[in-house]
Amino acid sequence: EVQLVESGGGSVEAGGSLRLSCLAIGFAFDTFNLAWYRQAPGNECELVASIASDDSTHYSSYVKGRFTISRDNAKSTVYLQMNSLKLQDTGVYTCAAVPSYTRGWRLCDRSIRNTRDNYWGQGTQVTVSS
Repeated sequence: EVQLVESGGGSVEAGGSLRLSCLAIGFAFDTFNLAWYRQAPGNECELVASIASDDSTHYSSYVKGRFTISRDNAKSTVYLQMNSLKLQDTGVYTCAAVPSYTRGWRLCDRSIRNTRDNYWGQGTQVTVSS
């Protein structure tokens, strides 16, 4: 059974840091691209950061310079180091995985989550307070 198991969420004051982890189970982790998405109440789903199978990374403009995505293929785990957290970073952070041949990220579309090798985790809550 394929699973993406997130951990590391919690509550932190603005300016603080958190490190999210996502353990992948049941598929060939090193042949997948990985990403972190964010969903805040009343807001649309957002792609926060992604890392390809070749370790190339991409960040949204509002987290670039503050967040770092990384992967450890030996541990089948992807991380999101979040520094200088802002109130606007509050939300549910979800790990996602797609095969490395996939062009682009479309997992804000609920209809394709957990279909045809497009994997989606359960999410972990991050709350940033003042």
